[in-house]
Amino acid sequence: MVPLKTGEAASARDALAKSVYSHVFDHIVSRINQALPFSTSKNFIGILDIAGFEYFQHNSFEQFCINYCNEKLQQFFNQRILKEEQEMYEKEGLGVKRIEFTDNADCIELIERKGVGIFDILDEEHKLPRPTYDHFTTEVYNKNKNHRRIGLPRKSKLKAHREIRDDQGFLIRHFAGGVVYNTEQFLEKNNDALHHNLEFLVAESSNGLVKHMFSKGQSASAPSSAKSTGKLNFDSVGSKFRAQLTKLLEKLKSTGTSFIRCIKPNSKMADHMFEGSNVLSQLQCAGMHNVLDLMQQGFPSRTSFTELYNMYKRYLPPVLARLDPRLFCKALFKALGLNEHDFKFGMTKVFFRAGKFAEFDQMMKSDPENLAKLVEKVKVWLIRSRFKKAQYGAWSVIKLRKKIEWRREMLIKIQKTVKMWITKRRLRPKYKGIQKVRTLHKELVQMDSIINKLKKNKDSAKAKCQQLTALINATIQKIKVQPMSREQIDSEYNALLAQVHSQIQAVSKMVEEQRMNEEKERLRKIQEEMERERLKKEAEEKARKEEELRRIQRMELEAQRKAEEEKRRIQEEEDRKAAEKLSSELAAEQEDTERRRQAIEQERRDRELALRLAQEDQDQVEDVSLPAPTPASGAVKRPSLKKHDLSTWKYADLRDTINTSCDMELLDACKEEFHRRLKVYHAWKTKNKNKMETEEQRAPQDVVHAGEAAMHLGITEDDDDEPKQRFFRIPFIRPSDRNQDGGYQNKGWWYAHFDGQWIARQLELHPDKHPVLLLSGVDDLQMCELSLAETGLTRKRGAEVLPADFESQWRACGGKEYMLKNRTRISSQYLKKFL
Repeated sequence: MVPLKTGEAASARDALAKSVYSHVFDHIVSRINQALPFSTSKNFIGILDIAGFEYFQHNSFEQFCINYCNEKLQQFFNQRILKEEQEMYEKEGLGVKRIEFTDNADCIELIERKGVGIFDILDEEHKLPRPTYDHFTTEVYNKNKNHRRIGLPRKSKLKAHREIRDDQGFLIRHFAGGVVYNTEQFLEKNNDALHHNLEFLVAESSNGLVKHMFSKGQSASAPSSAKSTGKLNFDSVGSKFRAQLTKLLEKLKSTGTSFIRCIKPNSKMADHMFEGSNVLSQLQCAGMHNVLDLMQQGFPSRTSFTELYNMYKRYLPPVLARLDPRLFCKALFKALGLNEHDFKFGMTKVFFRAGKFAEFDQMMKSDPENLAKLVEKVKVWLIRSRFKKAQYGAWSVIKLRKKIEWRREMLIKIQKTVKMWITKRRLRPKYKGIQKVRTLHKELVQMDSIINKLKKNKDSAKAKCQQLTALINATIQKIKVQPMSREQIDSEYNALLAQVHSQIQAVSKMVEEQRMNEEKERLRKIQEEMERERLKKEAEEKARKEEELRRIQRMELEAQRKAEEEKRRIQEEEDRKAAEKLSSELAAEQEDTERRRQAIEQERRDRELALRLAQEDQDQVEDVSLPAPTPASGAVKRPSLKKHDLSTWKYADLRDTINTSCDMELLDACKEEFHRRLKVYHAWKTKNKNKMETEEQRAPQDVVHAGEAAMHLGITEDDDDEPKQRFFRIPFIRPSDRNQDGGYQNKGWWYAHFDGQWIARQLELHPDKHPVLLLSGVDDLQMCELSLAETGLTRKRGAEVLPADFESQWRACGGKEYMLKNRTRISSQYLKKFL
């Protein structure tokens, strides 16, 4: 025994299983044939049941062989049903429209062609020292790279097949559709050769049946065993399958064949259910639509005239039985009154539409009375037919007489033509010369088309062209009137031709100069266009850089927002700790105050007791004074931080100070007092407004809520020496739109520009409405009165936008014109500098 590797042992095991299965199958077939009561047969009925077209997620060597068999049988089906049927129609002269069908011969050639076919390439791969499936796949592509039926797996419609590598499989476009075959196991499945050690093992088997089957198989293949050793004489599964399929097709071609196409009506395996698309797809894959077209246009039933005559001869009287078979069939069909569309006469046969031959047979085998009437109709048709033949004979004699008269007229025409030819030969030089001179008119037409291209000196060139036209006409008239020889006519023609060519050259030169000037102008425009394109590209590059800068600025804004959010969170944590510390101190102070109150109360009672005792003893009591309690930290009156008392100032004084003052502390105090009064005004207005009035909202609802929350929590703004310019944008729905149908679909945008902590510009955009522009110092009562910290906009993700975005929207809505119109009333110092 020779030790084998794991893969070789697995291949040997599979080969043994295949061999056992094959020998058992052959043994069963042999025993069945031995059990039959006869040894040979001349006539038989064979039934061939084949597997359908297979197309799975993973297609290997088995699917390749099955689909190859289907290709061969489909070719046989097309040959027998479509090609031979149509050839018979053409041979019989029926004039049936030809049905075109797809020929799959190229697909079969791809598989079985000698040398470059897939089967031969696979067998050649087995003969290599180290065969591999990827080398086999590459060879298939290399030897058939221009074949239209083969392709790469990535061109498949199925996603799983597109993931197969190019050296791992190939795509074959069969008649029923494209299939991707995975070639990883092609080599193993194509090799079922039994190892010689296993052959010896099976030959020495103790099982009599196994020993008998393999000894019979070895005796049958003994003559070729000496030749089949080695890789060069390898007999593969594919070659065996191809040889068996060839024998099967030869047997099919030598017999009369009928085809039964099985159609799967639905994919649910249910009765009385038909899926139209599924059934139609199966019919198209089987090529049945071409067969149905041929059956609809052709004549599936046919019989020869002699067979039809012999079939119904016994039913007819002797008068009709003596007729020629073809004439008998014509007379019979005319007498039966059959529709001429239902049958057609060929050269040797009569053809019927589908189902019409059965109707004809039923008419012929009807009762005797109907048959007698039919005989009478045949006799009438024969009389009419003979009369029509007599008419045709008379018409032929008349036609012959007219033909003789026509020949006489033609003889006269021949004489006239000869005389004309003699005259024409005499006048040939003149009319040839005239034709040549007249061709110069075409040159003048060309010259006129060239002149039309001129933009300068067009009139003078047209005048010269008209002079040439008049000279040509005069020459033609001279040739017609005066006797001239061929040489004189040629001399006149050459002189005219020289003048025309000289004028055409002059005009062409002018057109060429004009074209050069236009080309220079076109080049200049191209340079200008290139310059504009360069400027456009520079502008696009600038826009791209600006967009990149905006993106960086947005990232910086987001980072700034996160930093502020973290700072705010830390501040809130510190405030929470300070509040906890303050609450603990207040509790301690309250406990100390309670102890001191109890001590004072005790001292008061002791003093009263001492006073009563002193009154009894008439003694004096010292008045003991207790130290005053230490006031609580919360009760300490803090000095006011405000340096300016603005409570008595008027609105106009505040506004003038904001617009004109250079004292930053006074300016901030005025702004704070001004917005405090705005808050009081809007709070009073909200409290006392009429319920039926429409609410005038100065900012989005979430901004107002954030301001109220900030007032309750005591959130204050940070004091910065230099006020920052910040811009925000958030969605905005006015209260008047919320109560309408689809109000929340009328979402607008609220833009705000904060100069430091106070709003400087406000913009509202709503669908189907004009934009609302508001400026500080001009529209204060309609603007948001909250500070930036109170609005909570800095805590909203994505609310802050770039200054360029705000300015572009502001300018698009006419904000710049509005600012210029009210430049004297603007209170923001930044906007004043901006203008």
